[in-house]
Amino acid sequence: MSNAAAPKLKGAKPTVFIDGEAGTTGIQIRDLLAKEPGIEVKSIAAEARKDVNAKRDIMASVDVVILCLPDEAAKEAVALGDTLGTDRPRFIDASTAHRVSPGWTYGFPELAKGHAEAVASAANVANPGCYPTGGIALLRPLVDAGLMAPDYPVAVNAVSGYSGGGKSMIEAYEAPQPGVHAPAFELYGLTLHHKHLPELTTYSHLTRTPIFVPSVGNFRQGMLVSVPLHLDTLKHVSSAGMLRDCLAAHFAGQKYVHVETGAETVALKGKLEPEALNGTNKLELFVFWNDMRGQAVLVARLDNLGKGASGAAVQNLKLMVGMA
Repeated sequence: MSNAAAPKLKGAKPTVFIDGEAGTTGIQIRDLLAKEPGIEVKSIAAEARKDVNAKRDIMASVDVVILCLPDEAAKEAVALGDTLGTDRPRFIDASTAHRVSPGWTYGFPELAKGHAEAVASAANVANPGCYPTGGIALLRPLVDAGLMAPDYPVAVNAVSGYSGGGKSMIEAYEAPQPGVHAPAFELYGLTLHHKHLPELTTYSHLTRTPIFVPSVGNFRQGMLVSVPLHLDTLKHVSSAGMLRDCLAAHFAGQKYVHVETGAETVALKGKLEPEALNGTNKLELFVFWNDMRGQAVLVARLDNLGKGASGAAVQNLKLMVGMA
């Protein structure tokens, strides 16, 4: 199915099925939609969740299916939907299965001018990863404006709350078993082959794959994504203020993305904690710099379960059903 035009609703108000509603992201999405009386959420009985016929029937009855599943299960769910012909629902996939796939629109409405409209009319929307949401927000505006070359050797560092690691990691921190120890802080992905790299590279408009070093801390949710820069290696950049101005121009007028002003950044006194946006769909962008050294650090702050997952899914859903 193409992304050319949004189909009409199947009933009086939008209907959605969350496939995988018992998982971390699915629970968060359901909680958010409980506050949206204009959207009806349909569910399958717990004992029928693996019944293909039951899933096929509910897919045929709803306008949008949100997939909160492992990658292979997400692909199988889309294939099942493709058998429904004119009853095929639209999809929002929260897995990594389709983020750089043809026929799928990347679900970051603020990505570029006109992209929210592309999401609104899409048949298939790939919900962004939490880390790439921050990284792309910092990098894409600079590349598009010509301030950063597409082949710039980017390094991205990030820390997330442990909820981003799914059920097993959450249990390790919150309900550890004998002999199981969850560290206070841990680097991971040190094979330099993280699953988020394809979308981070593609939607930042980079031609050189960034070095990406993620980490997890002993807090449930919240995220910081940072990009260090030497200003003299950037094209046409004479001051760090140009970077902040570029970000501010790119995201001007956006409801959920805020670029911090110089005064706001100075007030932080060189410190930034990751949990300030928990429970929101907000994304904050900062530029910290040292003029004497000619160095800057770009930082994105978000809730890894909000703008980094469930909040983004609900934002995309509301665009797709004409409620945003």
